[in-house]
Amino acid sequence: MDNYLKAQDFAEEWGVSVRQIQLLCKKGRISGAVKFGNTWAIPKGAKKPPDLRKLSMQIRIESK
Repeated sequence: MDNYLKAQDFAEEWGVSVRQIQLLCKKGRISGAVKFGNTWAIPKGAKKPPDLRKLSMQIRIESK
């Protein structure tokens, strides 16, 4: 488990809530994340997935 960090660590690093990290893990958006009981283990160096809300907003603006 030396190569993994908790959701709390990534929440602080990425500037989002722990709940947001948990949801990203649950949806499979963070590669390599594994759930152990109630805790998500996320590989060190995992990349922050793009915010799909921002992408959908851009598409709506560009289509006008």
